[in-house]
Amino acid sequence: MMKLATRDWSRQLGIDVHIAGGVAEVVMDFPPVNALPVQGWLDLADAMTRAGQDPQVRAVILAAEGRGFCAGVDIKEMQRTPGFTALVGANRGCFAAFAAVYECAAPVIAAVHGFCLGGGVGLAGSADIVIAAQDATFGLPEVDRGALGAATHLARLVPQQLVRAMVYTCDPVPAHDLVKYGTVLDVVPNEELRDRAHELAARIAAKNPETVRLAKQSLNGIDPVDIRRSYRYEQGFTFELNLTGVSDEARQAFMDGPRQ
Repeated sequence: MMKLATRDWSRQLGIDVHIAGGVAEVVMDFPPVNALPVQGWLDLADAMTRAGQDPQVRAVILAAEGRGFCAGVDIKEMQRTPGFTALVGANRGCFAAFAAVYECAAPVIAAVHGFCLGGGVGLAGSADIVIAAQDATFGLPEVDRGALGAATHLARLVPQQLVRAMVYTCDPVPAHDLVKYGTVLDVVPNEELRDRAHELAARIAAKNPETVRLAKQSLNGIDPVDIRRSYRYEQGFTFELNLTGVSDEARQAFMDGPRQ
């Protein structure tokens, strides 16, 4: 993979931004599974917004280091934080990050490998284009975690009945299945993922930047669903589950389970 220059503003805890040739690459790195803490979501939103505002940037790649693209929110942070501070922070952070990807002034390519779960689906479903590695899977385990949300973004990746099946069962689907829907543009070997994303980004960056940016605005403007309003509606039910105590029990069961 090519070596890219790093801007001074781009380094946040767990977030790297590299810019070269008109392409910004925003990379998440939160070991061990890229479960983002509250500040991580806010930093990601800031990085995506800044990348889009940079006049030299004509396309943005959203990628990740480690075992998978994103495992969603940091449940451990939520469980060790008293009250609802972490819950509110995570909801606000996810809302900001998803919106920043969707509303980034330049087209966004999500380069997804490994697991793409919960908030990861929110990010990928907010992107303009998704390129996936052969091992990539997409899923919403929210029901098992006592939460709801990102079905808005999953619906941009799979048909409605499959959205419902995935939400109710929490079963993930492989990236290869999404290619037939056209929502994943290409599936490539893992070692070729970032290069394939850069190849596509370079093709976009070669176009007239003003025209491409206006094209993104126009495409967002004709979307049939207001994803901000739709996702905010979903978040209300997550708060309800938390107020009844269901969410805390589900999160603790996950923490105490064999996967931890």
